[in-house]
Parts: sequence; C-alpha cells; structure tokens
Amino acid sequence: MSEHIYLLTLALPLAAIVAVFGLRALAAVKQARLRFENDEEYRQIAEKSAAAQTETAAALKAMGASLADVQSRLAQVEKVLKEVE
Repeated sequence: MSEHIYLLTLALPLAAIVAVFGLRALAAVKQARLRFENDEEYRQIAEKSAAAQTETAAALKAMGASLADVQSRLAQVEKVLKEVE
C-alpha cells in the first residue's frame, strides 16, 4: 500500500504540471487563432475604407469640375447683367 501512495504522490503532481502546460499551449493556440481572425476583419475594413475613399475622391473631382462650370456661367451672367444696367 505504501508503494501505491508513493507512486500517486509522484504521478499526480507530475500529471498536474503536464496538464497545466498543455492547457497553456491550447490557450495560446486559441488566442493566436482569434487574433488572426481579428486581423483579417481589420484588413477587410481597411480595404472597404480605401475603396470608399477612392469613390469619394472621384465624386469630389467630378463635382469640382461641374462647380467650376457653374462658377464660370455665373460670372458670365453677372457680366451680362452689369452690361444691361
């Protein structure tokens, strides 16, 4: 009986140590997997943001050209109105 108790006193603490290191390794793997998924989501958001910024820049450029046309027409109308007065 003392042999069984002796073996248990050796085996149980060693098994606990192995279990702790095993669980730490599993936790590290899970954390790395979650971090990778999170980084992937941020990458997708950044791509969408860049695409939206490009679209906005193109729209502003087109609007700027039409705004310049409106300003030139307004200047012509003002010129005509001054000549009429």
